Amino acid sequence: MNKRDLLIEIGLEEMPAGVILSSIDQLADKVGAWLDEHRISYAKIKKYSTPRRLAVLVEDVNEKQEDLLGEAKGPAKKIAVDENGNWTKAALGFARSQGASTNDISFKEVNGVEYAFVQTFQKGKETKELLPGLEEIIQTIHFPKNMRWGNWNLRYIRPIQWLVVLFGQDIIPFSITDVPTGNVTYGHRFLGTKAEISTPRDYENTLLNQFVVADYEKRKQMIIQQLEELERKENWIIPVDEDLLEEVTNLVEYPTALYGSFEDRFLTLPEEVLVTTMKEHQRYFPVKNKDGKLLPFFVTVKNGNDQNIETIAKGNEKVLRARLSDANFFYEEDKKLAIDSALEKLEKIVFHEELGSIGDKVRRIVKLSEKLSEKLECSNEEKAYIKRTASICKFDIVTQMVYEFPELQGIMGEKYALLKGEQEEVAKGINEHYMPRHASDKTPETLSGAIVGLADKLDTIAGFFSIGLIPTGSQDPYALRRQASGIVQILRAKQWRLELEELFDLAINVYGLENKDNLRKELLSFFQMRVKFALHEENVRHDIIESVLQSNYHEVNAYFERAAVLSEESQKGDFKEVIESLSRVVNISSKGQEGNIKEELFEKEEEKTLYQAYLRLEENFVKLQKEGNFKEAFLEMKALKPVIDRYFDNIMVMAEDESVKQNRLSQMVQLTKIITSFAKVNEIIVK
Repeated sequence: MNKRDLLIEIGLEEMPAGVILSSIDQLADKVGAWLDEHRISYAKIKKYSTPRRLAVLVEDVNEKQEDLLGEAKGPAKKIAVDENGNWTKAALGFARSQGASTNDISFKEVNGVEYAFVQTFQKGKETKELLPGLEEIIQTIHFPKNMRWGNWNLRYIRPIQWLVVLFGQDIIPFSITDVPTGNVTYGHRFLGTKAEISTPRDYENTLLNQFVVADYEKRKQMIIQQLEELERKENWIIPVDEDLLEEVTNLVEYPTALYGSFEDRFLTLPEEVLVTTMKEHQRYFPVKNKDGKLLPFFVTVKNGNDQNIETIAKGNEKVLRARLSDANFFYEEDKKLAIDSALEKLEKIVFHEELGSIGDKVRRIVKLSEKLSEKLECSNEEKAYIKRTASICKFDIVTQMVYEFPELQGIMGEKYALLKGEQEEVAKGINEHYMPRHASDKTPETLSGAIVGLADKLDTIAGFFSIGLIPTGSQDPYALRRQASGIVQILRAKQWRLELEELFDLAINVYGLENKDNLRKELLSFFQMRVKFALHEENVRHDIIESVLQSNYHEVNAYFERAAVLSEESQKGDFKEVIESLSRVVNISSKGQEGNIKEELFEKEEEKTLYQAYLRLEENFVKLQKEGNFKEAFLEMKALKPVIDRYFDNIMVMAEDESVKQNRLSQMVQLTKIITSFAKVNEIIVK
């Protein structure tokens, strides 16, 4: 079958750097799915993207759909054929509807009943006839934010400027808004011109001649190589932040790295201020020497060739100098601010209209931190550090530096606290209580930072849940999922065995809320979703995850440790039998209610044996669970298997005597409480 290449290019006004990679992935996935759905085979899809274009090149696309052979199911044989063996109207109508005759009907058995079947054939269409359907694919790409332009109803990331849809050398005709498809693309905004594309495979080279490197990875590698060349030439170290590199790559079409300098006097500013100013505000790469000390230089990437590079460097130096002058002014002014004065200003800053001011939040954090300190049995000295950290943890919010650079919240708090003579433990805690700031960030090292961080995050989550602001779908404006994940990470890192319900009650009590049960359930479900995500990341089986989450013991470390034990045990030959045995107890317990077990109602030895085994398990299991020794705890349950099996082999739980039956069910309920404190074993799939 003949093949051609397919090129689709969407030309746009400059897109935000952060949406480009996800958008081109969408386009490639949608085109691939469309071709598969339409039975059009192809070799591979190559992705191209720049700030002004999203494009895919599909290589070796068949010129024709594959023919479709199928089978149509008709009426049952007893309906298709009468008692004399003649075809009925139902059979004749079925054959006619399929463009066949009764000679084409055959019978096959389905679930014990014979049905009429006819072989069907659908001839494949020419691919070129179907390709105008790509118009819908282009229009249905989803973006985080959209806009409209002119009088058009289409909502898109930016106005469409040109469209290229080429199948071989043929233009596939359609229009979106008032832009028709063609074979003309546009090069670099200042260095290039419009250019005609002869064939799809000429696309990349055609653009390169117009100062556009269309391949994201090639553009990224060009930047890396240019940075490495500068490092060798100047004897520098240029730390490459991957997020910044990705953003810069998506800001340019033809990258050229250049460097500039700033005055040595700005090196007296904290390094974090300098780096944040360069990276976050100017998209510059900072420069260090071989010893890791920051140097008064920066590297930026120009969108174009090396023409006028010195002039551009001077322009960037001028912009950075103004930024750093502002930062220096803020720093000097902030150093004059007393911590107590800053705390007073927090009373006038609204945290949320229904949850009070930042000052109110700080007071709640102090109370929560004190309660956590008691539960974790901290020393008096540690409690003093924790209380001071909690009391001043938000003071840097009112500083000019944090107002200008919100990314430095906490970081500047530590710097200013040390300047004001605070203890190092307290100063570090101010910074660390925001950790982890993102998924790959570290957890707090200091006790103060960890406890105050827990208190802060708990207060935020409980507060917003209490007023009904619960994340739904992808909407999470207050980053509550991130904060819940942070709590999970801290509890795991510190190995603090605090049950989730205990933590929720602390936060709920600080707010003085009623209807605790409902709020506690909502919070537990919310946190379990964060744990579930983390366990999936560790490749734990879905059924094992569900079994530990549906247990009646809700402590973060225990979730992970029990899942690890079950994952290990599931590889052993006796796992199926053990789970089935424990599940028999759990399943039948649902027919009973909790009650006192009366030994005098035991009729057989197996009842007594199981009861004695239960008492031993109860004593050992609670102790092992508190110690976090879940391996031994599972082995204790595992040892019950032969006792449980003998019990069910010889005992009828649902006895005729009602008192005996209820006693046996109570025994099942009590044993189930222990089993399900480890995992809801009947959720585990065993084959």
